[in-house]
Amino acid sequence: MAMDQHLVPQRSTRSMPLVFAMGAAVGTLGGMIGLGGAEFRLPLLISLFGFAALSAVILNKAMSLVVVLVALPARMAAVPASEVAVHWPVAVNLLAGSLLGAWAGASWAVRMRSSTLYKVLAALMVLMAAALVVTHTTTLGALALPLAAQVPIGVVAGFGIGVVAAIMGVAGGELLIPTIVLLFGLDIKTAGSLSLLVSLPTMLVAFARYSRDGSFAVLGANLRFTLLMVAGSAAGAVLGGLLLGAFSDLVLIPALTVILLVSAVKLARHD
Repeated sequence: MAMDQHLVPQRSTRSMPLVFAMGAAVGTLGGMIGLGGAEFRLPLLISLFGFAALSAVILNKAMSLVVVLVALPARMAAVPASEVAVHWPVAVNLLAGSLLGAWAGASWAVRMRSSTLYKVLAALMVLMAAALVVTHTTTLGALALPLAAQVPIGVVAGFGIGVVAAIMGVAGGELLIPTIVLLFGLDIKTAGSLSLLVSLPTMLVAFARYSRDGSFAVLGANLRFTLLMVAGSAAGAVLGGLLLGAFSDLVLIPALTVILLVSAVKLARHD
């Protein structure tokens, strides 16, 4: 691990009501676009709550894991398991790459200098902004590739998504859903359920890799903070779901894109 990372677990000194409120805000934003909102949570952990890059990533990964565990049963209620199960080869194909990518991404993150990690996170925020725009403003169609091409491309795509998800501490649905739609030709509703099934083991692998690093102690030192923000995120996700469709995508998506891009600039300039 690089020597300029925090060796002593940092405790957030922010008020608990603020923590819950920010978690709720993140959950609401994510709920309104059908995602977990972890991409919005990460810059808050760094800029508002003052965590170092790697500590923020580890906390974000823990929170994202809980959110996915909560979302999976609810998603299965909306989309019958039988409809998802028939597409298990798609999940296996992506997992073949994403599990390796998650381990590799977490390994790279714990070895990066803080200054480098901030810039990498900034670049990935821009990637998330682009994925948000493409997914919600264009009609995605299948690429209609032969199976011989689908499988290796799926492994490579899974690896890249696993790396991004591990380094940012997110579930990766922002990238998984369009990949499943484009590469395998599934509808976006089924793709959303499959993305959770791919995300969960991928996140567990990254979480296991982070647990081997000294910076993982930040989680234990901020357990109350983490649980409160997760509770806020869950409450916000419910609210965001209720608000789904209340705002036009022509307004919502550009606004959220600007938030991501502004966050990327701040992370790139973070000292």
